[in-house]
Amino acid sequence: MASVVLVVDMVRGFCEEGHPLYVGPTIRAIIPRIRTLLAEEKAKGSHIIFICDNHAPDDAEFQMFPPHCIRGSVEAEIVPELREFADEIIPKARYSGFYGTNLEQRLAELKPDKIIVVGDCTNICVQYTVADARNRDYVVEVPADCVASFDPEAHAFALTQMEKVLGAKVTGVPAR
Repeated sequence: MASVVLVVDMVRGFCEEGHPLYVGPTIRAIIPRIRTLLAEEKAKGSHIIFICDNHAPDDAEFQMFPPHCIRGSVEAEIVPELREFADEIIPKARYSGFYGTNLEQRLAELKPDKIIVVGDCTNICVQYTVADARNRDYVVEVPADCVASFDPEAHAFALTQMEKVLGAKVTGVPAR
């Protein structure tokens, strides 16, 4: 198989104003870029998997962050602009898309030549998912203009870490 695209946390709780962990304007800017990438990759035969924050109401993560993306809530839904590409959805409750999910099994079944990771937050869920994919020896690409964070310095640092430490290929120009 050519590639698998992992779309990380492009859910309403992070991407739409009015929610406690709304990332801000940078997240809105990457949505059309991700749409374009997904259309291109789908035309090439790539498999697209959405990895989505999906928490129990009493999740331990809420000791650090305000309650967000609670299972069954509007916040846990994929943003409408990308929903048409969501043929496969894997809910997650931790930073990495691998932790406590069937992602490892799905990738073993799909046998991708490369994994492309897009979404948010660059320095949290994207970076930890990339780290776990690289720890499993996958070739990983991160299009810098298709990831975003609420913290510009942490975003830049994470891109550098993913490239220089984890060995992911960071492509394009970082989103502003």
